[in-house]
Amino acid sequence: MGLILEGIREAFHLFATLDSEVMAVTLLSLKVSCCATLISLLLGIPVGTLLALADFPGRRLVISGVNTGMGLPPVVVGLFVTIFLWRNGPLGFLEILYTPAAMIIAQAVIATPIVAGITIASIQNLPANLKLQVLALGATRPQMVWILVREARLPLLAGVMAGFGGVISEVGASIMVGGNIKGQTRVLTTATVMETGKGNFDTAIALSLILLSLAFGVNYLLTLVQQRERPR
Repeated sequence: MGLILEGIREAFHLFATLDSEVMAVTLLSLKVSCCATLISLLLGIPVGTLLALADFPGRRLVISGVNTGMGLPPVVVGLFVTIFLWRNGPLGFLEILYTPAAMIIAQAVIATPIVAGITIASIQNLPANLKLQVLALGATRPQMVWILVREARLPLLAGVMAGFGGVISEVGASIMVGGNIKGQTRVLTTATVMETGKGNFDTAIALSLILLSLAFGVNYLLTLVQQRERPR
């Protein structure tokens, strides 16, 4: 209990003094996770919508693959992204391993199946005849898709929160592709692991509380939007 109280005091101290290293780590965490979440939305929502509306051989198999991807172990993602970005790998010419860009790629791979899977469920949960009604009113297929996505916007916001929560809290892939380099790729999760390994439990608890506060703040803002859009 004493360690926890010391960690809380340390967290308040770091906030009050605006510790430069902690602020840099926090901002990098937010930047990497927000970029990864945005990429996952740009990829996951169209893919999920397509899988929810299209009918083709093997569709259920593909959806099963997406649903399996929602539980991808971050260390597995980190391993394969590292292999692809290694100097002798297919994308080694980019020379972005152990940079924030590599971390964004890894986190986007983690978040995209989450967003796609929730999108599939959200679109399929709409009334079965809504698609036909929209088309009967003269809408084109792109317009129909846009209307369906708009109708599913509330559960899709839950997908945004789930995707962001999945990447802001992961540590395995970030360490593997980022290297936890001070001032370059160190984020809140990797810094917490490092401080724990060094036995600095008060600092580790403080970083954990900052991470939880950051995740809560972002999700609170998204929840406000979601609840404001909720039908009365």
